[in-house]
Amino acid sequence: MSRSALVGNVTAMLEDAGFVVSDRCAIRPKSFDVAARRGEDVILLKILGNIDAFDAATGAEMRRLGEYLNATPLVVGLRTRDEELKPGVVYFRHGVPVLSPDTAMDLFVEEVPPLIYAAPGGLYVNIDSEVLEDAREERDWSLGQLAGELGVSRRTVSKYEDGMDASVEVAAQLEELFDAPLTSPVEVLDGAEDVRETEETPDDPAVDPDDEPIVAVLTRVGYEVHPTDRAPFKTVSEDERERENVLTGHSEFTETAEKRARIMSSVGNVTRTTSVYVVDKAPRDAVEGTALIEHDEMQDIEERVELRDLVMERAEEQNPA
Repeated sequence: MSRSALVGNVTAMLEDAGFVVSDRCAIRPKSFDVAARRGEDVILLKILGNIDAFDAATGAEMRRLGEYLNATPLVVGLRTRDEELKPGVVYFRHGVPVLSPDTAMDLFVEEVPPLIYAAPGGLYVNIDSEVLEDAREERDWSLGQLAGELGVSRRTVSKYEDGMDASVEVAAQLEELFDAPLTSPVEVLDGAEDVRETEETPDDPAVDPDDEPIVAVLTRVGYEVHPTDRAPFKTVSEDERERENVLTGHSEFTETAEKRARIMSSVGNVTRTTSVYVVDKAPRDAVEGTALIEHDEMQDIEERVELRDLVMERAEEQNPA
């Protein structure tokens, strides 16, 4: 299957599952292919045939964007260079959850979350420690007795009851011994924090020197500005007090700039963010929902409300009621 067909199939699956899906980010370099939202769940999705093509820089960018846009970064792929991805298993690449299309279908359409995740050493599951402890005590077994049944140490059983995850083989043994489900799902849409290594959000890349005047204005009016490295927009600006985010682009107004502005509008619609494209000379007020602001106008802005009002005015003039 070609990558283009795979993107189309995954996008159609998300739409069938009730997601609003953005336009495809068909501009390079790109960290994600589409953004999608269902209710309060927002995902930034990279779709690949071979997930080995997902590199560390892209993973870092997706994790940063997920943090700033309150979204879950996610990869859907078919295989590694060595094997097909197994259904029902969550993999990880550079801190980002990876699913096969079948696993994504189960999660998003059937609403059946995966129970297994891959980590160094094999496949693992989350053991519900309280259920395990209750089941052992109801059987009136000591830690040592259960350890003997499993062929592990007493200390290992104690760790399971303290929340340590188990291999798929041990989990199957436990469920057979107690004739009860003891595993809990991998919470993919919560970022799978319980099973991946705890890592801080990667540092922002350096500001492009051409964008420094724009970043200076956004900072001056009260935004926390995060440069991007391979997104269709140059920065994500946060205002935590107002719970407002702004996507910003900056270049001459060319055919490519117009395409970027259109993608920004679509992504902004999904992620509930405002989008602004700064140009030397604006040929019109907006590109769909992305306001066009001339560089000199931007430099004159002193208050955040000025920017907000200008963006709303341009968008309304472009799309009158």
